[in-house]
Amino acid sequence: VECGSVEDIDGLRDRITTVIHRGPQHLDFESFTEYRDHDDTFLYPFIDYVPLNLYTSRTLVSLKLTFLGLEDPGFVSLPCLKSMTLVKVHFLYAAHLEKLVSGCPVLEELTLVRNMDPILVGTDEKIMRVRSGSLKRFRVPLLCRSSVKCTLEIDAPVLEHMTLGEDQYDSVMVKNLTSLFMVDLGIKFAVKFGEFVDPGEDFSKRNEIRYFLSGISSVKHMIISEKTVKVLELYSNVGMIPKFNNLSRLEAMFPCDSLHFLPAFLECCPSLKHLILVKELLTNTEIYYPIETENVYQLANVPGCFLSTLECVQLKRIHVWGEQEMEVATYFLENAAVLKKLTLSLTNYPRYVSDEEIFEEVNRVAKRSPTCQILPDWDLCE
Repeated sequence: VECGSVEDIDGLRDRITTVIHRGPQHLDFESFTEYRDHDDTFLYPFIDYVPLNLYTSRTLVSLKLTFLGLEDPGFVSLPCLKSMTLVKVHFLYAAHLEKLVSGCPVLEELTLVRNMDPILVGTDEKIMRVRSGSLKRFRVPLLCRSSVKCTLEIDAPVLEHMTLGEDQYDSVMVKNLTSLFMVDLGIKFAVKFGEFVDPGEDFSKRNEIRYFLSGISSVKHMIISEKTVKVLELYSNVGMIPKFNNLSRLEAMFPCDSLHFLPAFLECCPSLKHLILVKELLTNTEIYYPIETENVYQLANVPGCFLSTLECVQLKRIHVWGEQEMEVATYFLENAAVLKKLTLSLTNYPRYVSDEEIFEEVNRVAKRSPTCQILPDWDLCE
């Protein structure tokens, strides 16, 4: 159901009520957040609230709400709901999200895109809690920013997959993520340009990052963006990154000025088997941090996983080939004792050297692992 004009407003709530009474299994309801008055042609903010009988539907299996408002639901009972997507939904109070989720005993998937409009959400700092004993997948996608501070708290003991795509929240707290298998992190913990200069003066943010990393330390598969890598590098100067003892697969996008941090981070992954590494040509993290230029590309120290577990490395999205790229490839070949495959994923970006010349140069490197293969393109690690 889509509400697309001011003419649709009148009677819409009654029509949705009727639809829900018919017992649908799937409901996708999209409204809008403003309307144009016919008299003065100005745009005015508008919130369309869902009918209360939605909260007690006994048939809904999947629910998607976009640009809607949720009043105090009172009693919530959605016994069959397994998938819920909330896109820029206006909660009259942040606690209503917690009440809604807690009334879904078999909910397995939740996607949450925060409403960032300060006119609609108010200016008070909020805490939004996601507490569920059944939730297995949780996603916060998209790029959104707001002047309204908000904390996201996740308490989900059977959660397996978590994606935090952008900084919709100033603070993220996690609890009881004992079943976590995969995390996909694109967050910078609300660390903005020039803000994270002296971590000693930002003790609360340092604690937040420490507790978050400890809360996801049992994960087996991790994907991290260049923004997250940069924050971890900054944090490592004032705090200790926990060991990810169960992590076997890592996909990381490293800014070119953070490659020197790679060995230290891999030291925190003692069981790592598969590594996919993307080196960004330009740093686009919106985080300023002074570094010593002569140490930017230095790869020192050999992590423990190089000697015992690291079997497959993919250097992905290689646009150019120069001294830095060769240094990274050499670092893995000369130090990884049990490496089986080093895969170079070359793009069609114009280069001064051919693909053949690149592979000839890499193959001349003395390999610590005699059985290591150097392969082109993507080759899945079995």
